[in-house]
Amino acid sequence: MTKPTVVLLHGVGLDHTMWEPTAALLADRFTVIMPDLPGHGPRPPVNDGVTLADLADGVVEEIPAGSHLVGFSLGALIAQHLALHRPELVATLTSVSSVCARTAEERASVLDRLRTAEADFTASAAASLERWYAGTDVDPDRVARTEAALLSNDVGSFLNCYRVFATADAELAPDLAGIAVRALAVTGGNDPGSTPEMTHRLAAALPDCRAVVIPQARHMLPVERPEAFVDSLTTFIGECAHV
Repeated sequence: MTKPTVVLLHGVGLDHTMWEPTAALLADRFTVIMPDLPGHGPRPPVNDGVTLADLADGVVEEIPAGSHLVGFSLGALIAQHLALHRPELVATLTSVSSVCARTAEERASVLDRLRTAEADFTASAAASLERWYAGTDVDPDRVARTEAALLSNDVGSFLNCYRVFATADAELAPDLAGIAVRALAVTGGNDPGSTPEMTHRLAAALPDCRAVVIPQARHMLPVERPEAFVDSLTTFIGECAHV
């Protein structure tokens, strides 16, 4: 019997390896595909002016029709774009640690982080690690691998992708009601950037979306709490399969 396919899209400045803890828990039940986004991992840097559509186009050929599409942070925005514009590829949509329709204050905060990265990329990476992992019990080797992935970025390419992350939720917000597939929005209860409030905001904007908040987890939910994340994901997919 053919396994259903899950496609996992990582966040800005990371690569497919962030999904390893999740993929290990899914591999017995699903075919797992983990593309590197344009400008990330071994892929060439992206140019100035890259758009959300460009990033989506850069992974679309790796997504079989009828996949369970899972996106983390920037990857969630790409997944939402694909659910809107290439719905034949998407059986279900899961947005992990996703922003949604940022308020003016939330927009100012992310643009401030962008300016920090423009001024001092290394300091920006250190601040990200602190924001993502402070107070967690994530294995230090896993944190070091996240740090290595961040620091391996072409800085200009990273900034171009981060601008998409900082702005594309405003581009998507008016169209979210057009996403027809069943959806899950999940985040950590202690995520300071992709907050539980944003997850509920996203669930309210989509026609058929459940919000799940994992208590005591931060932004890197699939790394910090992979078992809890996979439980919520597979429960959702299983329910959709039996409708």
